[in-house]
Amino acid sequence: MTNGSSFNEFLLLAFADKWELQLLHFSLFLGIYLAALLGNGLIITAIACDHRLHTPMYFFLLNLSLLDLGSISVTVPKSMANSLWNTRAISYAGCAAQIFFFFFLCSAEFSLLTVMAYDRFVAICRPLHYGNLMGSRACVQMAAAAWASGFLYALLHTANTFSIPLCQGNVADQFFCEIPQVLKLSCSDSYLREVRLLVVSACLFFGCFIFIVVSYVQIFTAVLRIPSEQGRHKAFSMCLPHLAVVSLFISTGTFAHLKPHSISSSALDLVVAVLYAVVPPAVNPLIYSMRNKELKDALGKVIRWVQGQHQ
Repeated sequence: MTNGSSFNEFLLLAFADKWELQLLHFSLFLGIYLAALLGNGLIITAIACDHRLHTPMYFFLLNLSLLDLGSISVTVPKSMANSLWNTRAISYAGCAAQIFFFFFLCSAEFSLLTVMAYDRFVAICRPLHYGNLMGSRACVQMAAAAWASGFLYALLHTANTFSIPLCQGNVADQFFCEIPQVLKLSCSDSYLREVRLLVVSACLFFGCFIFIVVSYVQIFTAVLRIPSEQGRHKAFSMCLPHLAVVSLFISTGTFAHLKPHSISSSALDLVVAVLYAVVPPAVNPLIYSMRNKELKDALGKVIRWVQGQHQ
């Protein structure tokens, strides 16, 4: 094999060899996927239908739920289908599409989380200017910029990755296609071009991370100055869910791609990939709704309406 066009499929990493274990994997992923669909779907419906939630914070949360739905739908259904049909194959075009959409949605999500940190910063540290800085037009522009930046990054990385000659076979050591696994199949030093691009992206990622950290240092400084305990509690309840989601997103993704080679193994890589690609979209709705009374009330209305339609 001299290049990517000499084969028409990749072989993904299987969770198990025995049919019973494959069926267990299918059942677990089905449960997680349905939980993600239900949780994010309820949040999207509640925010769209309840006029009290038509605020910048919930507008960004709606976008986050859309991105979570997309990212888990890129990886999990294909893995479930492969387990059910006892196959490891994914087409060359399917692999490229999986890399593009996963990179697009994850990049857009991190950009959106950065925007959400700015929203919390303005709400708590610059409350008198919140209406001017976070108007509806500004919110739409920031959300659109997050989606557009993710799309452009994904297009650039996917085109660059699949322009590299592949001569190390077609076996990807992961349950879905991702750039590092494809680069392992490249010829000699031809992958360095994409590595340099990934380094630039990592620098931008780090810049967003620093922005989030600085924002939260200022937020917590401002919150601790609030005289009333009720005011501090309300401010913390606004920020802690977002901080938890950011921490989960960054910690799992960073460990997955920067863990030492000395502890790397196929089984560990598989577990870590599930933690950063599958778990966050399923638990994010729970994190956001756990301590948010407005959102819980809106979700309760949606659930009661659905129950009423079936009676």
